[in-house]
Amino acid sequence: MKPPIAALALSMTLLLPLGGCVVAAVGTAGAVGITAAQDKTMGQALDDANVSNQIKAKLLSENSEKYAEVDVEVANGLVLLSGRVNFPEDRVRAEGIAWSAALTKDVANEIKIEPPGGFIANVSDEVITGRVRARLIGSKTVKSLNFNVETYDGIVYLMGTARTAKELKKAAEEASVVSGVKQVVSYVRLLEPEVRAPEPELQGQPTSYQSGSDTSYGSDAELIGASY
Repeated sequence: MKPPIAALALSMTLLLPLGGCVVAAVGTAGAVGITAAQDKTMGQALDDANVSNQIKAKLLSENSEKYAEVDVEVANGLVLLSGRVNFPEDRVRAEGIAWSAALTKDVANEIKIEPPGGFIANVSDEVITGRVRARLIGSKTVKSLNFNVETYDGIVYLMGTARTAKELKKAAEEASVVSGVKQVVSYVRLLEPEVRAPEPELQGQPTSYQSGSDTSYGSDAELIGASY
């Protein structure tokens, strides 16, 4: 069974209508440089960086204008696509390109069908992302280097790994209180699956334990995380 992907949505009151998305290249050397402090191997960091760079390059070579506001984040083989495109077929095509990378394990397609957001919207989202990262770094109970943060139109996406469900909840809470955040959505894998208390043992039946929900897929084959 794969480690569970926990999907968490925390709705917040929006004070300022901020949003946007910017495509930013991730350097392989930079990914490896922080691996020692993360709960992942150097090989995993290299794989994620290579997948990200490969998908971004394919999107830009396909149509640099069409996919200018699509962002790609990769954590543990899970590809998160966020941002905006003009037409539904562009969204589908972007997901197909994401799946074409050899080391892609899952794709979470969060691309919206909207007109371009413009420079101000994109910068606003980058500001939110920076503030969320700062809060995670400042937290005493969250290992911030294990989390990737992306923001689109005020929606903060968390990726990476959490050591426990409690740590994931804390990370989501830290992100949710940042000004301008509308919602927090998590595609974070838990290193320690949540285990429910056993049911009372019945005569003739062994006691069983259930771990957190595994990755599942909807009817349209898009990634759906277990929610709580």
